[in-house]
Amino acid sequence: MKMMVTLGLLLSGFYVIAQPGIAEMQQARQELVSTYFSAFDCALVIATLLGLCGAVSVYKNWQDGKHHVDVAVAAWFYAALFVLLSGVFLRALFGI
Repeated sequence: MKMMVTLGLLLSGFYVIAQPGIAEMQQARQELVSTYFSAFDCALVIATLLGLCGAVSVYKNWQDGKHHVDVAVAAWFYAALFVLLSGVFLRALFGI
């Protein structure tokens, strides 16, 4: 009987201790969601700017007579792709 009372008190104590913080965790998740969508939009803007800068740079090199621009095209393309994929990865990581 003593064992059951002790076990009941311990379990009820854990239940009472675990209750506070649920609203705070939901509020923190909501703040993360609102901030993260802004960060994802920022990643899209940065990728767009990288693509535009790369296109201008490759066009300038092509017009200057440097016809071997394959490395520059690949570098700018993969830089923009990396920024886009990092945004997708963060979205999957946080489950948003």
